[in-house]
Amino acid sequence: MALNLEVQIDGNKIYSPLRDKWLVQTPEETVRQNYICRLVNVYGYSLEQMDEEVVVSNSRRGLGKARADIIVWASKEDKIKKEDALIVVECKAECIKIHPEDYYQGANYASMSRAKFFVTTNAKETKFFKGPKNLPNKLDEIIDIPNASIINDQKKIDKLLSQTKTFSRDEFAKLLQKCHNIIRNNDKLSPEAAFDEISKILFMKIRYERNPDEEVLFSLEKFQRDEKHYEKNIKNYLPKESRLPYMQYLFMQTKDEFKEDRLFDSYETIKIKQYSFEQIVKELEKYNLSATSDDVKGIAFEHFLGTTFRGELGQFFTPRTIVDFMVEVLDPQEGETICDPTCGSGGFLIKAFEYVRDKIEKDVEQYKKDLKTKLFDEEYEKLSEKEQIKVNEKYSDYIRKLTIDISVPNKSYSKQSDAEKNRRISKLSSNCIYGTDANPRMARTSKMNMIMHGDGHGGVHHHDGLINVNGIFEGRFDVILTNPPFGARIEKDYKLSDADRFYDEEKLKEYEKRYGEECVKQIKELNESIENGQKILDRFKLGKTSGLTEVLFMERCLRLLKPGGRMGIVLPEGVLNNSNLQKVRDYFESKAKILLITSIPQDVFVASGATIKPSLLFFKKFTEEEDKQYNSIVEKVKNKIDEKYKIEILEIEKQLSGDKKAFQKAMKEIEKKKEQEFDTIGKDRIKELFDYQIPIVEVKQAGITTTGGKCDNELVGVAQEFKKYRLENNLWKDNKLNITYKIQNGNLVRTINDEEQVIDEY
Repeated sequence: MALNLEVQIDGNKIYSPLRDKWLVQTPEETVRQNYICRLVNVYGYSLEQMDEEVVVSNSRRGLGKARADIIVWASKEDKIKKEDALIVVECKAECIKIHPEDYYQGANYASMSRAKFFVTTNAKETKFFKGPKNLPNKLDEIIDIPNASIINDQKKIDKLLSQTKTFSRDEFAKLLQKCHNIIRNNDKLSPEAAFDEISKILFMKIRYERNPDEEVLFSLEKFQRDEKHYEKNIKNYLPKESRLPYMQYLFMQTKDEFKEDRLFDSYETIKIKQYSFEQIVKELEKYNLSATSDDVKGIAFEHFLGTTFRGELGQFFTPRTIVDFMVEVLDPQEGETICDPTCGSGGFLIKAFEYVRDKIEKDVEQYKKDLKTKLFDEEYEKLSEKEQIKVNEKYSDYIRKLTIDISVPNKSYSKQSDAEKNRRISKLSSNCIYGTDANPRMARTSKMNMIMHGDGHGGVHHHDGLINVNGIFEGRFDVILTNPPFGARIEKDYKLSDADRFYDEEKLKEYEKRYGEECVKQIKELNESIENGQKILDRFKLGKTSGLTEVLFMERCLRLLKPGGRMGIVLPEGVLNNSNLQKVRDYFESKAKILLITSIPQDVFVASGATIKPSLLFFKKFTEEEDKQYNSIVEKVKNKIDEKYKIEILEIEKQLSGDKKAFQKAMKEIEKKKEQEFDTIGKDRIKELFDYQIPIVEVKQAGITTTGGKCDNELVGVAQEFKKYRLENNLWKDNKLNITYKIQNGNLVRTINDEEQVIDEY
């Protein structure tokens, strides 16, 4: 009779059945004990043929310090005799991303133990491999490990070892495409409308899987079983004509779950046949989206988006090679606020989130290594067994707190506890990533895309990017990354819409508490402008010069930045050399320093439907000191020009003092001469006095061809060279948070810029 093994938790302790004792419940220990239960309950292994924290070494003798998390032998006897292992399992905490080096660490343990199989798991992502005979060599991923019932059947073991697994982004992308085709074939919807319905089902699935009380996947069998239960209960208190179909009822619950994100209109429903819905649920049921690697599902989702929205909606996609390059150049840091006011499918925001998240994870992992070295030194070896146990438990407690520090709660910001809001990754996800898109489908897509990549979606809104919303207001951001719409024009008489007026006083109080008085002040100013019938172009200094969307978004982005903030923007090359846009260039040169201009081939955007040759421009908004310096130089140059014409003006006053009309005409001519001189000699003089280097690079290949295929990517080398140049010339102030950890009075203390915080229980 199979043992039904369950994980036992008591306070901050977790029971280890293999060691028959209670351990400190670290996130990694939780993953390990859960996987031991899985080995027993699902695969049928007994506790007698397993062990944990097993010392392994190349000689298979001696102590060594390498410890395998879990080892499974073919039998209890093999374990006692220390024969070759069957399976080695390497566990990581759920919130820790598994890197290639972790696979090789597990493979190394498997090699030392001469195991046929090894496993890496962090609960969210589990991978199975053949046990390598020698290292280094290529790791062969397979579909699963054997069930205990077949371990003595060599043919079945060999067959399992031969079934290499190719589940990847491609497989998941093909699955999404298959679901898309079901709707196209059954319901005859357009590609975009079909995608909307898939989005709804994906959100329903994610909502279900985030529920900690649910143990069974969102499957067709469960849906049909729950549907019968629902219909049986609802008929007792609602007439037939008032009953929602169960499919619509689930979607209504999903809308309610994500209502703070404003993903769906209140009247939105599922618009496909139930047969189509059930087919899609059936296709998706074997995947747990909450447990699938962010890399796998995120990049697969992006691939699916690219194939679905080619052509008409291609403008919303910036190629990954361009996104990676622009984020690398601007190098966002932990604690910096990041925005894309025309976020499309969310590419820039996702990359920025991942880029900063990786920095945080590496920082914490390094401290873990330092802590281990510090605690388990030569003095540790001299301690008694009882004293060593105390050190081990303390170490486990510190690691648990550190690991929780880099997890993201599955809750909206308003529902998080203060401790949850204080986590480093949670702060990044909830407080640092913001975006808008005027297209409701794209705003929803961006949110879904970000969830697929590990979250950070809460700051994304369906809204006109030229107008403030929620935490997006002028003077707030450290980094702007964007690819604004090109070539469109805002009509001169286009006014602010009443739909953009903000009425919610309770929300205003919440915004003031969260973002400060400036946010509320700007929202109230917008409300007044709407009441006064202000035109959109009148809100921009460049509105009188040009109504081009790219020009307005350039100014918008500059105004969103803090003094000293950095911006990377994709622009048509014409902005740099079109004589009609000289005033636009003058405006920017008076507000920001150009950090880098990168000309890229037109091929890069052809696959997305764009026909204009683009450039990548990087700016740094003047600091307050630079702004004063620049304006002082402008004033000196103007004064110099004024001095030049003083004598001429005195002569005119003498000669035409009695002829007012002639005097005014002469003075207008003088002013015209002064303006012309300022626009030519004066501006050249300003550039001489406010001089700095502007790197300009032309790239022939940027990693993508006209058909969307791969090619050489010169941008990688440009980014590396720019980093050296930027650091050597101190192009911007390093906003990196100074974060350290230390043990103080037995507590784990995190210090951020000299402010100490004890990391409490969460």
